[in-house]
Amino acid sequence: MNVFKNLTSCLAIVILALSSQETLAQGVSGKTLRVVVPMAAGGPADLLARLLAEQIARAQGPTMVIENRTGASTVIGTEAVARATPDGNTILMQGPSLVINAIMRPSVTYDPLMSFEPICLLVNLPLLLVVNSSSAFFSLADFLAAARARPGELTFASFGPGTPNHIAEESLKRAAKVDWTYVPYAGGDAPAVAALLGGHVTTVLATYSGVMEQLKSGTLRPLAVAERVRIAPLPDVPTIAESGYEGFAESGYKNFEASGWLGVLAPAGTPKEVIAHLTTLFASALKAPEVTSKLLPQGLYPVGSCGADFGSYIRKQYDEYARTIREANIRAE
Repeated sequence: MNVFKNLTSCLAIVILALSSQETLAQGVSGKTLRVVVPMAAGGPADLLARLLAEQIARAQGPTMVIENRTGASTVIGTEAVARATPDGNTILMQGPSLVINAIMRPSVTYDPLMSFEPICLLVNLPLLLVVNSSSAFFSLADFLAAARARPGELTFASFGPGTPNHIAEESLKRAAKVDWTYVPYAGGDAPAVAALLGGHVTTVLATYSGVMEQLKSGTLRPLAVAERVRIAPLPDVPTIAESGYEGFAESGYKNFEASGWLGVLAPAGTPKEVIAHLTTLFASALKAPEVTSKLLPQGLYPVGSCGADFGSYIRKQYDEYARTIREANIRAE
């Protein structure tokens, strides 16, 4: 009888192991992996997805097909992945809009904290506060002093409304306890930057990738980096937090930080062994020199924070965005 029980237990273990291997093979290696990018082709997310897909294929990983499923400020593509079968064959590349849309749009059907399994936070996209090179402002302190002396007179442009750039701008305004006029531009950084170059606005908060050519040519001047640490291409440009404004600590923004980011997620319920395999694939691809060498010139800084760490980051983002959106009464278009 004991022999029969032992044999039964061993058989159950073997069947479970084979089942797990089959799930892994079907979920990652057995089929083409679809990476849904809910942003337009040609942008940072699309570039990152295609670079990593090529690297993973070179490493004899699964074939990855990039699907640019745009619409409703990334909601359409994101909801599609949330509804997808959790077998590892469909994953999402997303950024801050993952949480911002869930906070600002009551009609959104996914929960950023419950509808997905975090795989990896891949890259950061640093934000910079910049002015025209002919501007009288040479530091963030100069700009904030002018804003305090002339409330509402200075104009602050960014991609928006309701975008990470816009929310970061509102966070800075509240942290510094000043006022200026917000000017939103659609279509990414380019229209706002063009307005700044034309002298139509005072300052712009843009991604480093969106202004790096103008910084190199000297037509724009950086005042501060909205990261917790300085960035390698601009070692002499201080962060917002270290720019010397004494009110940041009292206002609760002592460690002011605001940046774009991109990461990959799978539908909730995807088997743990599949998530583990996907994590290995993306983390390894991100470290490849041929990938890094192409990301850095585009202003994309590899992070590679995966699993529970990425999940904690999403939770932190959710809490911080919810705070600013509530305090500033920011509404979706």
